[in-house]
Order: sequence, then C-alpha cells, then structure tokens
Amino acid sequence: MRPTQEADDELPEELVGERSEEPVDELPEEPVGELPDEQPPEHARFAAYTLQLENSTPGEEAALVRRVLTDPDRTMAESAVTRHLDRRAAASHAAPGYTAWAQSMAAATTGHAFLAGRLREWALFRAVLLNHPWDPDALTGSSSDWLQLKLAEAPDTPTPALTLLADEGRTKRIRHLARAGLRLRREPRP
Repeated sequence: MRPTQEADDELPEELVGERSEEPVDELPEEPVGELPDEQPPEHARFAAYTLQLENSTPGEEAALVRRVLTDPDRTMAESAVTRHLDRRAAASHAAPGYTAWAQSMAAATTGHAFLAGRLREWALFRAVLLNHPWDPDALTGSSSDWLQLKLAEAPDTPTPALTLLADEGRTKRIRHLARAGLRLRREPRP
C-alpha cells in the first residue's frame, strides 16, 4: 500500500524520495507482505469447505466429507470436517436419525484417527445425555478434555455423570464446572 500524499508531505524530503506517476511494470517475485484483504489459500479453502459442508444435503454429505479429506493440507481438511461433525452432532445428537448419520460419517472418515475419536466421543456424549447405558471408565479414562468439558457445561447432563466428573474430571476446570452444576441442582428454585 502506497502512503498517501498527505503522509508524504509530513516526512522530510530526503526520506520521501522521487515520486513517479508511471505504473510499475515488474512486481517482485516474492510478495513483500500480505495485504489485509488477502488470506492464505488454505484459509480460503477452509471457509469454502465449511460452507459447502454446512449446506450439503444428507445424500451428498458423506461424499463431500471424503472429498474434503483428500485436500493436500490434511490438518486444514480435518479441521473443516471436525467443525462440520461438531455442528451436525450438536444439532442432531438426540434425533432418531443420529446413529445412521454417525455410521455414514465413520465410513467417510476412515483412516482419520482424530475424526474417528471425535465420533466416538459424540456417541458417548449422546449416551450420557439420553440416559443410555455408558461406561464410566470411558468417560474418565479415555475421553478427551473436550468431551469432559462439554458434559460438565451441558445443562442436561445427568447427575451421575456430573458427580463422576466432579470427582474424577481430568482438569480443575472440569471438576469445578461439574461441582457447580451439582450445586445448582441442589439449590431450591424460586
């Protein structure tokens, strides 16, 4: 970005140099810096992928997830799919079609360990919130901080799960939030 005429007028003449009104024919091979409006290509692809995934129909969703995961930037692609899985699962974990959707996403994300783990954690989240059978060791032993925190913050987490997290949550924050949730349940409401 070229300084404005007013800015040049405020500088001593020896610092401004000669001005040329002729267009520049040659640009440096390497950009000197990024313009504020520009973004790295992987950021643009991430935005496009998340928008496409958000607007996908159930019939095209699995194929689109597989296509996104072929991007050469594996980290960015997995981030876009993770965001999609989280949004979709948060909105539909209690719906009857969730299990079929989760199975289709598991098949579409084969070979991506993080995404498979996230889907397992959504299954545990769903089981806990819907009072389906669940393994306490899975919640305290192999689950991530993300899942424990999500359950500690969820207003509908059943008391047995909150009690377990209050006693055995992985971090101080998780234990604190679970205890606070338990206290709120014990206090009489006006």
